[in-house]
Amino acid sequence: MRARIAVTGASGFCGGHVARAAAARGAEVICVGRRPGPVGEHRFWDAAYGEPDLAGADVVVHCAAAVGDPAPGSPAEALMREVNVDGTRRLLAAAGGRPVVWVSSASVYDPRLDRSLVGEDHPRAGHLNAYGRTKAAGEALALAAGAVVLRPRAVYGPGDTQLLPRLLSRVRAGTLLLPGLDVHLSLTAVENLTEACLLAPGWTPGAYNIADGEPYARDDAVRAVLRAHGVRARIRHLPLGVAQAAARVAQAAARGGEPALSSYAVDQLAHPVVLDLTRARSRGWSPGRDLAHYLASVAAAGPGVSR
Repeated sequence: MRARIAVTGASGFCGGHVARAAAARGAEVICVGRRPGPVGEHRFWDAAYGEPDLAGADVVVHCAAAVGDPAPGSPAEALMREVNVDGTRRLLAAAGGRPVVWVSSASVYDPRLDRSLVGEDHPRAGHLNAYGRTKAAGEALALAAGAVVLRPRAVYGPGDTQLLPRLLSRVRAGTLLLPGLDVHLSLTAVENLTEACLLAPGWTPGAYNIADGEPYARDDAVRAVLRAHGVRARIRHLPLGVAQAAARVAQAAARGGEPALSSYAVDQLAHPVVLDLTRARSRGWSPGRDLAHYLASVAAAGPGVSR
């Protein structure tokens, strides 16, 4: 008998990859969200309202989330909380004891502490934006309910509309400004996250970091992205203090909305953030993809072609 997997947020980037991969492995897929997913049955659910219909599902993979970069305490945080926290509470109630895989984010980790090698026990506080704060609150509910929580960092890959497109949009007059000096950063290929989502129902409940096998030197990775997309640009380092001051000005000008530059964005690029993958590897997961695989497909498709 085929497994029946409910995937929330299946019309989105990560959820769509999970839904397609599950179907390719023979599972019956139930796509739960406001819009139909790429495969399987569609059941409407707005994560900000009501409980989802999970009848008949054996496993739930929760990818639905409100994303963005509003400041903590801003009006936008209340809307984000409705999905990332209250929506989680309603999902867990509807799951009724079914195994739940809850896709979180490394944004939950406290940015005030050293993150040169971040284990899952790293404190979750001091968040610089509403996204990190509401994801931390939502995953706390999921962990208390016995879910498996996955914490990727900076997910990229085919269909990405956020991470790499935003980076490319920052190029101005042949120059890309990056805050501070070069650092090492974990990134997560969406295929690596997808594999973890499909394996995780058999794991011991708890939190697991998910990323590519090795961290990347920031500047080299950015140059590779620019080159693969046919963008000629020089990287220049903006002093960290200047970048932080610019972020404060941009946040004040945004009046609680999403700023053009934020303290969170500066932090994510200017400080080393490397995830310790020991716990997930011990469960049999192994990251099989990296940035080079993705950029080779982008370069083969030609500049301006999304893959």
